[in-house]
Amino acid sequence: MTPKAFQRAVLTWYDRHGRKDLPWQQDITPYRVWVSEIMLQQTQVSTVIPYFERFMASFPDVQALASAETDAVLHHWTGLGYYARARNLHKAAQQVVEEHDGEFPGSVEQLASLPGIGRSTAGAIASISMGVRAPILDGNVKRVLARFHAVPGYPGKTAVAQELWALAERYTPNARVRDYTQVMMDLGATVCTRSRPVCGQCPLSGACEAHARGTETEFPHRKPRKTLPQRRTQMLLVEDPEGRLLLEKRPPSGLWGGLWSPPQVDDREAAEDWLAERGLEPLTQQAWDSFRHTFSHFHLDITPHHIRVKPGPAGDVADSAEQVWLAPDAAPSLGLAAPVARLLAQWRQHSSNEDAK
Repeated sequence: MTPKAFQRAVLTWYDRHGRKDLPWQQDITPYRVWVSEIMLQQTQVSTVIPYFERFMASFPDVQALASAETDAVLHHWTGLGYYARARNLHKAAQQVVEEHDGEFPGSVEQLASLPGIGRSTAGAIASISMGVRAPILDGNVKRVLARFHAVPGYPGKTAVAQELWALAERYTPNARVRDYTQVMMDLGATVCTRSRPVCGQCPLSGACEAHARGTETEFPHRKPRKTLPQRRTQMLLVEDPEGRLLLEKRPPSGLWGGLWSPPQVDDREAAEDWLAERGLEPLTQQAWDSFRHTFSHFHLDITPHHIRVKPGPAGDVADSAEQVWLAPDAAPSLGLAAPVARLLAQWRQHSSNEDAK
């Protein structure tokens, strides 16, 4: 299939079946496209839509995002995961305001120099919001092209990625670049899906090499599996005599960087040391059921320990930029990782049940 025939096939399909009513497809600006593309990394459209709408309501433009507190940005990201995306989003907004007078640069190269924006995301911003001819290669497009040409190998390998980029460049048209970029993502998301492709609805199926072989789901080749290591941590649900819970801000980089969490220690002995160092004396202690949270590269087994401390001097534990006492009925405007948000909900329910006794 020639590039022109490829483009004609997918754009005809887009005109009839493509998605045109997603929130970020309305009032298109580089800012709105950028935020949506970052949110859509590793996350499905249905999950992203309410997050995007809340984010836009609070941060309607790049100036509003740049001037926001980091905690407010992370709070709006709570539950989306991969929190480095939010931190980079905030940094990039500040860079756009400070170095580009609030205007997104107009080239793929300049866009890709901003924090958290890679080549494919830069291409999506440029093509969708600026009409610049720029190929993209997100997960959906990789799948479509890898199947269409039966490209062997894992796309994470340099040689395979280079071959897919060459194909993306070959098929990207000079006209209707916005629609072309959107249709390639739509095809991967709704038709050429990972496990159950609907080949009968695909405009490319007649020339698709993987379909001709009946091996659609074998492409692209999956990342070689490896056993995920297991880690353990204990989260200390330290509750003061007023019924407030202690949260600490994590370091800006690393796991859950910049988010708020109950104090974490390795074991019970470390928990006792942590309390003693801060002049906190336990009144009651109770271990709650452990649960597992899985990251892309390891399992984390979390054991919550609910600890009520006695009245008295609180040592160096007081509201500050790095720690805060949270009341059960307070609606936190803090960035929380999904398992921490789950744990806080459990703690609130526990507090409510205790009050009802």
